[in-house]
Amino acid sequence: MNSFILQTFNGISYAALLFLLASGFTLTFGLMRIVNMAHGAYYLFGGYAGLTVAKMTGNFGLALLAGGVAAMLLGYLADRSVLRRLGDDHLAQVLVTVGIEYIVGDLSLKIWGGDAQKLPLPLFLRGVVELPGGIVYPVFRIFLTGIGVLVGVLLWLVYRRTQIGAAIRAGVDDREMVSATGIHVDRLFVIISAMASFLAGISGVLGGAFLTVFPGAEWEILVFALVVVIVGGLGSLEGAMIGALIVGLLDAYGRWLAPELSYFVLFGPMAVLLLFRPRGLFGSANMT
Repeated sequence: MNSFILQTFNGISYAALLFLLASGFTLTFGLMRIVNMAHGAYYLFGGYAGLTVAKMTGNFGLALLAGGVAAMLLGYLADRSVLRRLGDDHLAQVLVTVGIEYIVGDLSLKIWGGDAQKLPLPLFLRGVVELPGGIVYPVFRIFLTGIGVLVGVLLWLVYRRTQIGAAIRAGVDDREMVSATGIHVDRLFVIISAMASFLAGISGVLGGAFLTVFPGAEWEILVFALVVVIVGGLGSLEGAMIGALIVGLLDAYGRWLAPELSYFVLFGPMAVLLLFRPRGLFGSANMT
């Protein structure tokens, strides 16, 4: 029983990391209709920026901020210089953003080397705590779960309880109608794009302290984030939450119960789900 509870905690903590990356990805496509595969690059670049700041200052909070800002600047540069020129050509978007992913990966390899590196943690995030039932669990995983829950609550409040959130939801359903009511859709694009890139950068820092950061990590995490988006449904914040939890738990249970079949445990249920819910659990019929 303790092993089952432990793997459940592992799945939840990994789900928190996936949510940080996938939430921005799904809303970016939902509002902007941009298939931005470069979110893995934002994750990697943010992780390395946070690693550099953490080694220079020893401040994990500054590392989180630096990772988020670095990814946001990279996202802004990619959006303004490349993505805006592609229009609604989704195939071109995929090819170009995959190219950005390769470029960032190669530059990271050149600058930071190919060895896996782990971000240094402050003392209060090191070690383990004993949970009820005699379960010993790392402090950082609990912290990561808390960050995921906090970000999820804040995003939900903004998305469901503010005028900006109402405009975003309306833009996901019908961008033309939102523009016709006088709402500056381009500003919404900037807000969502900046938020998505910032969250990807933060997730890179947290992932660097959790899983290590290395060239190639962008592809590994991107695959799982895409599964989250597909399962939850494009354009749905709630879908990103539920999808991340499902993927995190399936990954943890799969690696525990059947390591050799862990990918099947993850992708098999996704394939079955898509047979009955092609747009995901919370996907809108307007996502075309």
